Amino acid sequence: MTSQDAYRPETVGASRRSKITPEREQEFFDAVLDQLRSCGYDAVTMEGIAASTRCSKSTLYRQWKTKPQFVAAALRSNRRVRFTDIDTGSLADDLRQAAAAAGEGAGKDTGLLQALGHAVMEDPELKCALREALVEPEIAALRAILARGVARGEVPAGHPALEYVPAQLFGMLRMRPVLEGKQADAAYLVRFVEAVVLPALGLP
Repeated sequence: MTSQDAYRPETVGASRRSKITPEREQEFFDAVLDQLRSCGYDAVTMEGIAASTRCSKSTLYRQWKTKPQFVAAALRSNRRVRFTDIDTGSLADDLRQAAAAAGEGAGKDTGLLQALGHAVMEDPELKCALREALVEPEIAALRAILARGVARGEVPAGHPALEYVPAQLFGMLRMRPVLEGKQADAAYLVRFVEAVVLPALGLP
């Protein structure tokens, strides 16, 4: 079992009901995520996904009983951590690389967050899936970067700015499109880290 499979609670039961291959299943998930980003949550339907993937809607309903279950499974299939391999030996450089990595996926992630904004407040399963797919893994990896910096003595363990770094970085991903109508791309986030985050931590 891969790490991705562990975040597909629907897959095990589904495999008993039908013979959809992992590749075909991922096609369904990709179609869901594409429609979420382009049309919003309310516009996504089982019928629309069935049409775009050339399958019967009964196939989808056998696998995932409801749209929220289907969307949650698609979100979990998209789980990834961009910061895991970042370890330059310098906290400042690690944060620059993390900012660049976050900015590279800004459009897709921000689109998903915006598309699901209202729906996740009404459906606990969607909220949980969104956190598992896009929020918690990234925050955990970023905190590991900060912890290594503390262990190297670059920042004191009790520095008050440490706990706010994830909120600063991910907050800018969400807010720049709202405030300026532009994505928080890699160049922008690196500038933000250099102008705001590093000085707050006392780093050059």
